[in-house]
Order: sequence, then C-alpha cells, then structure tokens
Amino acid sequence: MAKPKTVSYEESRKQRMEENRKRMEALNLPQLSLALKTSSSPKPSPMKRTPKPKAEKQMVVVRRSSRVANLPAAPVYKEMGVVERVVIPRRYSGSTSKHRDLSNRVYASYEDRMDAMAKAEKLESNLESDYPTLVKTMLQSHVTGGFWLGLQVQFCKDYLSKKDEIMTLVDEEGNEYETIYLARKTGRSGGWKGFAVAHDLVDGDAVVFQLIKPTTMKVYIIKVERKA
Repeated sequence: MAKPKTVSYEESRKQRMEENRKRMEALNLPQLSLALKTSSSPKPSPMKRTPKPKAEKQMVVVRRSSRVANLPAAPVYKEMGVVERVVIPRRYSGSTSKHRDLSNRVYASYEDRMDAMAKAEKLESNLESDYPTLVKTMLQSHVTGGFWLGLQVQFCKDYLSKKDEIMTLVDEEGNEYETIYLARKTGRSGGWKGFAVAHDLVDGDAVVFQLIKPTTMKVYIIKVERKA
C-alpha cells in the first residue's frame, strides 16, 4: 500500500496564495484596488488643524447711506439774547434810602391790627365804587427783610395784567412810586421797598389800594395804634 505524499506547511501556504491570486485576477480586483488608491486623497488627521490665514486690515472709505447723505447739514446753535426783564430805575431821594433796624422789630397785637383794619375798611367804603379796591394788613415780611407784598389772587385775576408790569403807586400827597408787579406770583417786588420805607410802614398798618388806571393805584395808609 502506497503512502500518501506529505505536503509541508510552507508549500501549502504558497499554494493557497497562488489560488487566491488567480481568483483575484479573475475578478479584476487588483485593477480596482489601484484605481481607488489613485482617485481618493488621504484625509487629514482630525488631531491636526490647518491654521486659517489672518486677514490683513485695510483702511477703507465708509459709504454713507443715501438717506443719510441727503439729509441737511447738522444744525448750528447760536446763543440768543436773554429776554429783557421788567425793571425800574432806582430812586435816590433821601426818603427811600433809609434802612430799617431789624433788631428792634415791633409786632402789632391782634386787637391793634383788627382796629386798623376796621378803619381801613371804613375808608374803603367811602371811596368811589367805580374803581376796584383791596385792603391789606401789613406783616413783617411786607415791611422789613424781603419786602414782598402778595396780593389777593382773585383781585389780580379780575383786574390786573396777565403779564409782568410796572405799576405806579400814588400816595395821598400825590407822590408816585414805580413798583414791579409779577403776574405769575400775584404780588409786588421791586420798588415796593422804597414805598414802604418812605412811608414808615410797620407791622399792623392797614393799606387801601384803589385801582384808578390799569397800571396805577391810589394808596391810603391807616397807621396802627398800639394801646399796650
């Protein structure tokens, strides 16, 4: 009985490789593999990133929108003159240049003040009714310090100007004193001090104002009598 021929491992491996090569050639696999290698480019490694080139900075002219370009030039502001205020010239007569001694203020009692007011109201009732009148009792703020004389609001609305005016006060001797009437504040400021000082008005005196012209008032003064 003949013994089978023994084939070494190396010969067997070479034989299988030869058979595989023949099969691949039969299927045209070597040409396909070569074509794939040449057509596809190798992909970069995900760990390596190609830096982007930095863009160079350039100075360019900014184009304005057609809407903005057609607008008129920016406005030019000019400083305007201040509106002239109502002022009156200073009086330099000796009677109006006196100063009050504020350290010796005397306050009228309620009874003395009311007595002077009663006399003023009686005088008012005897005046011509064709001209509007009002009666004011003098306070320290009217005749010392600030010299501000506020008037009744309703009287101002009914009879006086709606704007600031120079109003003339005429005393019982016919002397005239110009004062500033402030419409918004319904009172007198500039010039009233000169009138008050010239007539020695004190706390408790009663004053009757009679509007004889749109900007002229006749003034009657009732001096307070201190009984105590």
